[in-house]
Amino acid sequence: MDLANLKNLRGTLSQNAPIGQQSWFRCGGAADLLFQPADQKDLQTFLAQWPEDQPLCVIGGLANTIVRDAGVRGAVVKLGKEFSAITCEGEVMTIGAGALNGTAASMAAKKGIGGLEFLSGIPGTIGGACAMNAGAYGNEICDILQELRGVDRQGQEVTLAPADVQMTYRRGNIPQGVIITQAIFKGRQEDTQSVRARLKEIKDKRNTTQPIRENTGGSTFANPSDDMRAWQVVEKVGGRGLQIGGAAMSEMHCNFMVNAGGASAQDLEALGDELIKRAQDQLNVTLRWEIKRIGDCKKSP
Repeated sequence: MDLANLKNLRGTLSQNAPIGQQSWFRCGGAADLLFQPADQKDLQTFLAQWPEDQPLCVIGGLANTIVRDAGVRGAVVKLGKEFSAITCEGEVMTIGAGALNGTAASMAAKKGIGGLEFLSGIPGTIGGACAMNAGAYGNEICDILQELRGVDRQGQEVTLAPADVQMTYRRGNIPQGVIITQAIFKGRQEDTQSVRARLKEIKDKRNTTQPIRENTGGSTFANPSDDMRAWQVVEKVGGRGLQIGGAAMSEMHCNFMVNAGGASAQDLEALGDELIKRAQDQLNVTLRWEIKRIGDCKKSP
C-alpha cells in the first residue's frame, strides 16, 4: 500500500522496522510497516484506512513472541507507552493494553488491591496477557476480568464482557480482528503490606527458578493437562539443556527457551518443534506452543 494514502495520523509510521531485535529473544526479522498510534483515536483513524485485504497484526512488548526471520508482511501495530495508563477506583483497575504486567501488579499493591500479584510473574503487557488468558502461581486473567475495551478491524469501538470471550486455559478467545486497548480488572481491598509481601515472594521465586536474566520468551509450552506440567514433559524427553543452533532449553527451568547466543528465529522454532515431536512420539502427549510466532519463515522469491 502507498503510505501516502494513510492520512491524518499522529503516531509514528516506520518502514522495515527491526521488531525482531526488539523482542525479548533479540532475534528475527523486520516489519514491512510498523505503526505506533498516539492514542486510541489515532488507532481508529489508521484502521479505517488500512485495506481489509492487507495483513495486520498487533504487538505489545514482544515478550512471549518469536518474530520469524523473514519478517512480518503488511502492517504491525504496536501499543506502547501511549496505551499504558492505569487508574484505580476502589478495587477496580482500568489498565491500558500497553502497560507492563509487572507495573500493573505494583500499582495494585500500592493501592492496596489484592488478587493481581500473579501478573508480576508474567512477562510482557496487559494486552498480550489478555489475548492468551495468561496465568501464573494459580491465577489467570479470567479470574479478575470485568471488561475488555478495544476497536475492531474497521476502527469501531468494541466492549466485551467475560461472557463474550469465554476465556479458557491459555486462550483469550478474543474475536478475530478486535484489538484490545484497555482491560478492567477487579481485585479485592487488602492491606498494602500484605500485597507487597506476596509480590516479593513471587519475585524471589522467579529469581531462583527462572532464567529471567537471559533472552527468553517465558514459558514455551502450555501445560498439557491439570496434572501434567509442560516442564515435566520436556524433562522426560531429554529437553533440559537441549540446543539447536543458538537456541536452548534452559537448565534452570526447562520450559523456558533462551537465545543462548546468536540464535535465529528458525533455531528457536526448530527447537520447539523437535520437543513437540518427541513428546508425541515418546509419550503420546501433545505439547502446544504458548509462545506466539508471527511472520514468514522464508522470504518470497
